[in-house]
Amino acid sequence: MIFRKAVAVLIIFTFFLSGCATKSRTSSSVGPPLSSSLEEPEAIESVRVSPMIDVIIPVFDPGLPEDPSDYDDENIWPELRRAEANRFAYKLKEKLEATGRFGAIRVTPDSTATGDLYVLGRIEQSNGEEVEIEIEVIDISGEKWLDDSFEHEVSEAFHRDQRNTGLDPYDPVFEEAAEEIVAELDDYSTQELEELHYMADLRFGANFSESTFMQYMEEDYGVFSLVSKPSDQDPMLQRVKAIRVRDQLFVDGLQDNYAAFSQKMNESYLMWQEQSLFETQAERTASRKAIGEAVGGVLLIGLAVLSAVAGSRSNRTGSSAAGATGAIIGGMAGASLISSSFKTSEEAKVHRESLNELGQSVDMALAPQVIAFEKESVELTGDAKEQFTQWRSFLQKIYAAEQTPDVQI
Repeated sequence: MIFRKAVAVLIIFTFFLSGCATKSRTSSSVGPPLSSSLEEPEAIESVRVSPMIDVIIPVFDPGLPEDPSDYDDENIWPELRRAEANRFAYKLKEKLEATGRFGAIRVTPDSTATGDLYVLGRIEQSNGEEVEIEIEVIDISGEKWLDDSFEHEVSEAFHRDQRNTGLDPYDPVFEEAAEEIVAELDDYSTQELEELHYMADLRFGANFSESTFMQYMEEDYGVFSLVSKPSDQDPMLQRVKAIRVRDQLFVDGLQDNYAAFSQKMNESYLMWQEQSLFETQAERTASRKAIGEAVGGVLLIGLAVLSAVAGSRSNRTGSSAAGATGAIIGGMAGASLISSSFKTSEEAKVHRESLNELGQSVDMALAPQVIAFEKESVELTGDAKEQFTQWRSFLQKIYAAEQTPDVQI
């Protein structure tokens, strides 16, 4: 009897453990939950994905006066300014790339290159202490996005901070310009930006065959608008797109030249910026000192003359002698200060000459290059602008050859 009761208890305990094990296995938290256990999903805001438009940055206008005789008066060194025109364009390219909001950003010798958006720059001021650039942004249709100036003043503390070694003190002016261009980009819809892409192809084609591609566009005082679109399978459009790819590859290759040029002048230019800041400040201090000394000298001489006149009119011998003595002392002190003024002006001239030598030390030579296309090649010589002109002429030959295959390039 006792044995039967023990067996019954054992069976009941076994079923109890089995039930616990089964419950443990079926209550696992892995796997997707049931819909009834989920909360109401939050609304997801749509994210606008804008087309990545391509940007062309022509080499900056160096801002040189028309009359070379004005260079000295405006403290401009043409060799340095022309080098800066290349460097500034590349610096702005780097800052725009850092935003991640654009497609290809290319520096070009001039504004005849093809892109969706053009950033035209002009140097208004650059003396190591103050930098000012004028920026105009125009899209391929001719519509102006932005026309503004950006400036920055470099402090002495920048060069004294070891953490700034190797950094360009002008960077803030390019960062500000890039931010403003991005702000303008946000004002345009996806459709508007896509149309810029399309118009860029059409305007590139019109460079080879105006009659073929201008039928899809209208021009009104330099502003283009789309009136229709050719078929995507249009053979003329396909041919132009293929040539444009070659053009883009060529301009992409130019970027290495601009990067190398900017890097080559980097060490000398950063040195010039630092020295120019201190030289400019020293020149300003010296000029102020010279003016102060000259004015002080004239005043002392004037007082000496007045003292002599007063003494000569006095009937008292002591007063007369004191007036004469005052005239002599005042005259000597005034002459000394005027002499010091000339000396200080010469010091200011040395500072100006020092800046001039630093400006002329920057080399802006660009190496020739050979461009190969299939079995043909062309040697491009001269500066970047001349090479770019020769390349566009070569593209015209390619277009003509593809129209008439029997013609040799």
